[in-house]
Amino acid sequence: MSDSPASATPYEVLGVSPAASQDELRRAYRRLARQTHPDLGGTPERFRRVQLAWELVGSVDDRARYDSGRPAARESQREGHTWAPAPPRRRTESKPRARAFGHPGGQARELYLALLHEWVGRGETVDDPYDTVLVRSAPGEIRRCLAKALAEEATATAIGELGIAYTVWSDVSARAEVKLDHVVLAPTGVYAIRSDDWGGRVSAVKGELVGDGVPPDEQPVRALTRSARAFAKTSRVPFTALLVVVPDDAAGDPVEPIGKGRRNSAYLVRRSVLPHLLREGLDPEAPRVDVFELRDRLQQSVRFV
Repeated sequence: MSDSPASATPYEVLGVSPAASQDELRRAYRRLARQTHPDLGGTPERFRRVQLAWELVGSVDDRARYDSGRPAARESQREGHTWAPAPPRRRTESKPRARAFGHPGGQARELYLALLHEWVGRGETVDDPYDTVLVRSAPGEIRRCLAKALAEEATATAIGELGIAYTVWSDVSARAEVKLDHVVLAPTGVYAIRSDDWGGRVSAVKGELVGDGVPPDEQPVRALTRSARAFAKTSRVPFTALLVVVPDDAAGDPVEPIGKGRRNSAYLVRRSVLPHLLREGLDPEAPRVDVFELRDRLQQSVRFV
């Protein structure tokens, strides 16, 4: 199981209720271990997920630890881990940071909090909406909102380290009820970025992203493409590329082409690789852009959700 709130819980992986007895849990594990074993027609990835789930709740002690929100023994270094918004960062160095505008993850966090309070029940008090036990017990669609917010915040933080030559606008309005997570201006070009975390691996298939955590009716690449085109039409600034940025363990390759569009190319990018990509560009031989002219044009066009 990963740190992502969007990841399936051990109970979801094993297909049982959190209230299931230890015997029911054991029977579910044995059945799935046979079904997912690579030698019996399963896949290594699914088999590994079942084993990790069993490690977390397979024994009475481990299950009690997980249910109480405490980290597993092998994850003790995560003590103090929280999904709450990070406190304002105190500057301890003189290195200039990238220019940043907007509130990364703001809309997703607001939606998470609204859905969480609705799920808990009107009139009920929620002392800590980021309590590990509460988050893990919430429905998957609510946890996904929190994972989305965290992904957007992590991307904005990574871009901020690049320096003053870079500018990022977050939670940018593109058209009615649609947004771009980030618009990034770099010396190598202008990028439309979607930051996301579906709680597991994703891959490109026929110009779209698929994975266990991606809902069947969700088309993240097409949504990003439509939003980018709407913004480019308004700002009259074309995008160099469209990027879907995910946690490192969610993508097989550092940078993977998703599909060629008529105007823009889309890529699946590991988050740790994003700063290098923005510095070097997708084509190192391509000419650099005039960041001063483009920054003014973009600043006049950006509206926030």
